[in-house]
Amino acid sequence: MYVHLDGARISNAVASLGVSLKEATVDCGIDIMSFGGTKNGLLMGEAVLIFNKDLQTNAPYFHKQTAQLFSKNRFIAAQFSALLQNDLWLRMATHANKMAYLLANEVKKNKTVKITQSVDANAVFVIIPTEVIEPLRAIYPFYEWDAKTHEQRWMCSFDTTEDEVLEFVKTLNQLT
Repeated sequence: MYVHLDGARISNAVASLGVSLKEATVDCGIDIMSFGGTKNGLLMGEAVLIFNKDLQTNAPYFHKQTAQLFSKNRFIAAQFSALLQNDLWLRMATHANKMAYLLANEVKKNKTVKITQSVDANAVFVIIPTEVIEPLRAIYPFYEWDAKTHEQRWMCSFDTTEDEVLEFVKTLNQLT
């Protein structure tokens, strides 16, 4: 059986674990990885990395047959060239993770907020008072992770600023 890794947030995982991209993929036996562009700051695009040499032969044909051949692919590729230079992808992921740690540390001060998961990358999972969810969501979009427990998922990204985190926490505190 082959292993495909949805690498939308692989950058955040690598930054958090302090390992190389190779250690988190090839060395773990990953055969194919889709390296997400949009969650790492690109306008669009994913790079499909085929590590298993046995699977590389027919890749160009599948690429075209599945309508994944953009006519101006060089514009998508140019974004990846920039992202991969000078470890920009890693710096952006490290920043997103740092903002999640800041968010977690700030919301811990609010006794009505329960952080439900370890903050290991750019996500903070919380349970907040149910009457606060909709008013807060009206200002800041986020998803309910578990409807049964009302667990919420708050994500930080490459462009989340410290001021945005602090403003979010201020609003949360005002609503609770």
